[in-house]
Amino acid sequence: MQNKPDAEQAETIAAIFVRHPLWEDVLALLLGTAMVALGIAFYSHAGLLTGGTVGLAFLLKYFAGWPFGLVFFALNVPFYVLAIWRMGWGFTLRTIVAVGLVSLLAELTPHWVRFVELNIYYAALFGGVAMGVGLLMLFRHRASLGGVNILALYLQERIGLRAGSFQMGIDALIVLAAVFIVPPEKVALSVLGAVALNLVLAINHRADRYMGVS
Repeated sequence: MQNKPDAEQAETIAAIFVRHPLWEDVLALLLGTAMVALGIAFYSHAGLLTGGTVGLAFLLKYFAGWPFGLVFFALNVPFYVLAIWRMGWGFTLRTIVAVGLVSLLAELTPHWVRFVELNIYYAALFGGVAMGVGLLMLFRHRASLGGVNILALYLQERIGLRAGSFQMGIDALIVLAAVFIVPPEKVALSVLGAVALNLVLAINHRADRYMGVS
């Protein structure tokens, strides 16, 4: 079978890498961070945690009583250097905005949504899925929530390692470290939630299927 003509190949590549307009990027940042903040609200109410810098912020919140939003924002600052060096200013600026929005919305959402009753199993699964969908939206618009997200996206773009698979391994280690702070049954449910979150990414965010361009 002969190869496609050069013009047809160029048209196919152009169709794949159509850039997102600015309004789509802005909307994705708002909706994606809102979904992540909703998942955080589920986890915070149920006493669960997840991986990445979000999980570290949860650990410090539970251990020291520090505000989640402030701790989460501070933990991400060192990773911006790597983001600028490896991912560029556009990605870094979107990530800073996304981290700032999640930090703010994580503090505001509990005032907007109050749970009279929340099943802990539902909180673990749906909270993980909500955060996974939010992260997926951010990833597809060249943004992240810093920390492990930056490393995951960098490794996927550079060596083809799936972002979801890499992050799943790191997140599992962070969640397991929580055995010294939260009850074992909540650690187990947090692992379940981390699996749900990262399955969303592993299935839906693959470099060979989709590459967001902004």
